[in-house]
Amino acid sequence: MIKKSLGERIFDIFNIILLAVVALISLYPVLYVLFSSLSNPIEYMKHSGMLLKPAGFSLTAYEKVLSKPEIGMGYLNTLFYVVVGTCVNMAFTISFGYVLSRKNLLLNGILMTMVVITMYFGGGLIPTYLVVRNLGLVNTRWAIILPSAISTYNLIIMRAGFLGIPDSLEEAANIDGASPFQIMTKIIMPLAKPTIAVLVLYYAVTRWNSWFSEAIYLRDVNKYPLQLFLRDILITNNQQDMMMSTNSADQLALGEIIKYATIVVSTLPILILYPFLQKHFTKGVMVGAVKG
Repeated sequence: MIKKSLGERIFDIFNIILLAVVALISLYPVLYVLFSSLSNPIEYMKHSGMLLKPAGFSLTAYEKVLSKPEIGMGYLNTLFYVVVGTCVNMAFTISFGYVLSRKNLLLNGILMTMVVITMYFGGGLIPTYLVVRNLGLVNTRWAIILPSAISTYNLIIMRAGFLGIPDSLEEAANIDGASPFQIMTKIIMPLAKPTIAVLVLYYAVTRWNSWFSEAIYLRDVNKYPLQLFLRDILITNNQQDMMMSTNSADQLALGEIIKYATIVVSTLPILILYPFLQKHFTKGVMVGAVKG
């Protein structure tokens, strides 16, 4: 082992302290929301300063949020949008990214330019709504899935991941008589697994947090995702807070705690999903960053 000098050791200690402080600063807002949601409403309103533990343990806020029948229906709808939507996203992104990564593709440069242009110019909300309406998709689940089938940014990352795979592997497969589809599914995709895992996470998080498109295109409450129901809960509580008098302190405190419980309910599934994809995350992002 190479012995570090005094300056290097001081530098390492400084880095550890600095990164630990940054980690605590980043983690505290998450812990604050969690501790607040588990707090007793009255004790929480009396508390001032930093919240390092729940101010009197209580699950009242979660009981109020989870007692609403819309939450279960919203979870099921959101799971449908996340699972089906992410599958559609990945099917289009992988197939289109594979095509754009082929160096012998006719008009490859023109196609790539057209793809990049969509990152800077879009039709806007009203023209997009008119297209969705004329296709007969308004108030259907496909109105949420199909208009956002491909993200240009994710497509470029996918293409870059495919470009990082040696051409010699494809040439060897061609010699063995493999078809383009076999090359993509049996050789290219397994080697691009880190990039695919990262894009699955990107798409899944986007689908899970989505509510704006749903609010525009959906009319049937039974098709609402979880985020739209939780948004209604937050708006309702805000309106109640504005109408409450000073004598309704208990209800005001409970409304505040419900807001934090709502945030936890909406983000917990994604926090559970992330560790399973974390090992692929850095490698997949770096592949897309190096290759262009």
